[in-house]
Amino acid sequence: MFGGSTPAALASRFSAIAQNWVADGPAERSERARRKLLAAIGKKEPATLNQIASEVGRGAPAVSRSVDTLVRAGLVERGQDPANRRRLELRLTQAGHEQLASAPKTASGLALRLERLAHSELRAIERAAEILER
Repeated sequence: MFGGSTPAALASRFSAIAQNWVADGPAERSERARRKLLAAIGKKEPATLNQIASEVGRGAPAVSRSVDTLVRAGLVERGQDPANRRRLELRLTQAGHEQLASAPKTASGLALRLERLAHSELRAIERAAEILER
């Protein structure tokens, strides 16, 4: 292995670095949960509550409460399914699409850390991200 590291050792180092670089307080967890719901709804549009609950791995009652919050925030709209009037469809509003397309608020601390790196170091991290996203 490169530098004598095993994949498990690299994974452990990478996890430790990520935990130190990314804030993980209640606000950050809430933001990640919100973005995860928005992404699931956007992916399945028009989505049903059960589809979203399955996608995010949570129960329908919990997802329903979270969707209520997104509706009140103007990020999601509910409508009736024309094929089954008892079923509701969920869609992102324009504001929901815009929020999903914007950089997560939790990334700002990480961006500040990355700004201090040399161009060659940023390129190495960019290449690593490309490899990990495969």
